[in-house]
Amino acid sequence: MPSDASPVSGSRPAAPISPDLVREAVLRGRRGASSDFDLNPHVLRPDAPAAPLRQAGVLCALVDRGDGAGLRVILTRRADHLRKHAGQVAFPGGGLEAGDDSLLHAALREADEEIGLNPDHVDVVGEIDGHETVTGFAVTPFVGFVPASFVARPDPGEVAEVFEPPLDFLMNPANQLRESRLHQGERRFFYAMPWQGRYIWGATARMLVGLSERIASLSIGDETRR
Repeated sequence: MPSDASPVSGSRPAAPISPDLVREAVLRGRRGASSDFDLNPHVLRPDAPAAPLRQAGVLCALVDRGDGAGLRVILTRRADHLRKHAGQVAFPGGGLEAGDDSLLHAALREADEEIGLNPDHVDVVGEIDGHETVTGFAVTPFVGFVPASFVARPDPGEVAEVFEPPLDFLMNPANQLRESRLHQGERRFFYAMPWQGRYIWGATARMLVGLSERIASLSIGDETRR
């Protein structure tokens, strides 16, 4: 763990996390959007306040491979040659385009293009809390289940790798770190979840933290009612 890293405080969701628990957590309604600025109130958007936020939709796709690990989250590592966010870990998804009927349509379209995930094979549960990035995007994440038979076919023009960390690992606050680094002489703070040599951080990590908070609140409620 880097010297300036600290685990996120919070309750650990009951493990293993079941599909029913995920569904209940997603469907209980929005809790409130998060932002890169939550940890960095001293930072201003480069284009603030003139430019409107660009809308994007991403898919938090969950799959149970039957290997004993329970639900896994399908994540991508962006191709190293891309002009923006090269090599970074992300959910499948992307910006809203003219032909998209909705942000969900954008998320499913991009997942199909990036990793070959047929939209008809996604059992979409619903959306969770959005996230505003320092680069000017308003990202809406959607949670959905994918059949165990799904085999990713990453587009090498966009995706270097597809990998699937266990949901139980990502939802455990002990594995959710707050880290920082210098950017143009200014210290920026962010969430990170290192897993088997992959570095899940930034907006993707923050949206996963938001999902874990939803699930943990239900788990605590269950314990209270016992």
